[in-house]
Amino acid sequence: MSSSTSSVPMKKQTVPENEVQQVQLLNGVEDLYQGVVVEIKEYIDSSIFIPLLRASLSQWKQQGKRGVWIKLPIEFSHLVNPVVQEGFRYHHAEPDYLMLVNWLPYTPDTLPVNATHRVLVVQEKSGGFKGTGLWKLPTGVVNEGEDICEAAIREVKEETGIEAEFVEILAFRQSHRSFFGKSDLFFICMLRPLSFDIQKQESEVEAAQWMPMEDYVNQPYNQKHQLFKLIAEICKTKSESNYVGFSAFPTTTASGKKTYLYFNSSDFSKL
Repeated sequence: MSSSTSSVPMKKQTVPENEVQQVQLLNGVEDLYQGVVVEIKEYIDSSIFIPLLRASLSQWKQQGKRGVWIKLPIEFSHLVNPVVQEGFRYHHAEPDYLMLVNWLPYTPDTLPVNATHRVLVVQEKSGGFKGTGLWKLPTGVVNEGEDICEAAIREVKEETGIEAEFVEILAFRQSHRSFFGKSDLFFICMLRPLSFDIQKQESEVEAAQWMPMEDYVNQPYNQKHQLFKLIAEICKTKSESNYVGFSAFPTTTASGKKTYLYFNSSDFSKL
């Protein structure tokens, strides 16, 4: 982030009807719901920002835009009060930014409330899901001699850069005649993030993001394919209720080797 007085990235909008005046507008990105998202990435004084915001709002209203979102990183908190004075309200806050929103039409506000749970998802560069637009859970193959819980942590780290700790196995699926004609076990694991800054794996991952749980569940692909729908619904149920999966309990075999026993530990208070 720059601490200089350079301004927010802007674009010039030519005023029609033969006027030579040019109006500077904020550089907003259109979303899928006739809205605009503005992310402040460089320092700008409120005396400069507010006129730009007013001109942009006027333009967006003429274009029929509905929700306008402004993402303010914590280091630019000096803009919060001026933006609120222009009709924006708080939508949600995270440790490093505040999201404000303004509903432009003279109709009931239909902007969604902030999601209470988000899920880490990726889009793959290769394989059967390449180019489909599907946001899926990070996946991978367990290495020889590697425990399931450790493999889940490793794969998430490799694909997204996120540090995490294992919580439990939510479900698993068995299939046959899979890799090289062998049977296969696929485990859906829940991890707890220890970091949040995504650094995607360039060789395999097209994109990665934290997605609201509802958006992940409601993807068209998930709704059309039963297995994916079930997995998504299990994740949603876990985030909303007391669904309990299988925890990894470290133990040793009779020969003294380290291993894990996976089971529902909620009723074993003495462990």
